[in-house]
Amino acid sequence: MILLGKRALLGAAAGLALSAPALAQGTYPTRPISMIIPFAAGGPTDTVGRLIAQVMGNDLGQTVVVENVGGAGGTLGAQRVAQARPDGYTILLHHIGMSTIPTLYRRLAYDAVNGFETIGLVTEVPMTLVARRNFPANNLAEMVQVIRRDRDRINLANAGVGAASHLCGLLFQKALDTAVTTVPYRGTGPAMNDLVAGTVDVMCDQTTNTVEQIRAGTIRGFAVTTPSRIAALPDMPTAAEAGLPNFEVSVWHGLYAPRNTPAPVVERLNRALVAALRDENIARRFGDLGTEPVAVARATPQAHREFWQADIAKWRPLIQAAGQFAD
Repeated sequence: MILLGKRALLGAAAGLALSAPALAQGTYPTRPISMIIPFAAGGPTDTVGRLIAQVMGNDLGQTVVVENVGGAGGTLGAQRVAQARPDGYTILLHHIGMSTIPTLYRRLAYDAVNGFETIGLVTEVPMTLVARRNFPANNLAEMVQVIRRDRDRINLANAGVGAASHLCGLLFQKALDTAVTTVPYRGTGPAMNDLVAGTVDVMCDQTTNTVEQIRAGTIRGFAVTTPSRIAALPDMPTAAEAGLPNFEVSVWHGLYAPRNTPAPVVERLNRALVAALRDENIARRFGDLGTEPVAVARATPQAHREFWQADIAKWRPLIQAAGQFAD
C-alpha cells in the first residue's frame, strides 16, 4: 500500500478539480467560445450563426468566435465538435443536415446522433423554388408542366449531396413523381451563380440565399415551401396554393455541444441563445432574410432533441428510397 501525505492528497485533489469540466459550472465562461459552422463563410447557415453569435457573446460576457469548417457535407465541422473537449468552449451551429447525415453517411468517424448535447433550436428557414430568370413558365403550374414535358433536358441544381437544396430537390421530384437531371455543386454560392447565369434551370434554396436575388430580378421565384406565405415575399404563393400540396420543407438550425458537456454549461448556453432569440435586432434581421426566431418553447434542449429525432425518422426512408448516399 502506498501512503500519501496530507499535502500530496490535497494537491492531487486540486489537480483533479482543475482538470474536470465541472470547473466551468461555477465560472463558465471565462474565455472566448468557438462556434463551428460546418459550411463556407457567406452561406445561409453562416449568416444565421454570425447574427446570433454576437448577441450570445454579449449575454455570456465573452466573445463567441465563428469558425467556418466546411467540407464533406458538414460532417467535418460536426466531427470537430463531437470530438472536442466537453467544456462548453466549442459548440456547433448546424442545419437540417443533422437529420440526414445519419442516413446519408454510412461510415463516419464520430457518432452522428449520440455524439452531441442539444442546446436549442434557432430558426426554421423557408425554402423557395426558383428558376433562371428566362425560364419558360409564368407560375408553378406551368413550371410543373414544362419539367414533366422536358424532364430529360431540365437541370436541377443543388449545393451538394446532403445540402438543404439537395433534400428539397428530392422532395420536389417526389411531389412531381418525375425525375430530372440533378447538378451538384460544391456549395450554395457556385450553384446560385450558375442559376443567375442561366447555366442551370431550377433550384430549391433557403430564403436567406434567394430573397435578395428574387427582389433584384436576377432569378425568378415560383413558390415558398411553407404552409403559409412569408412576409419577405408576400406575393409569392405557397406550393400548396400553387397546386403542389405535398411539397413542404424548411431548413431548421440548432446549436449543439459535445456529448457529456455538463448540464449547467448547456443551460448557460441555452440562456444566451434565448437572449439572442428575444433580441429585437435579431428578429428584424431574420425578417429581412425571410425567416424568424423559433418560439422560446422550441428553443429548449429537450424540445430540440425531440424535434431532431423525429426529423431523422422523416428523412431516412426518403434518402434510402432515392439511394443517393454521400460515401
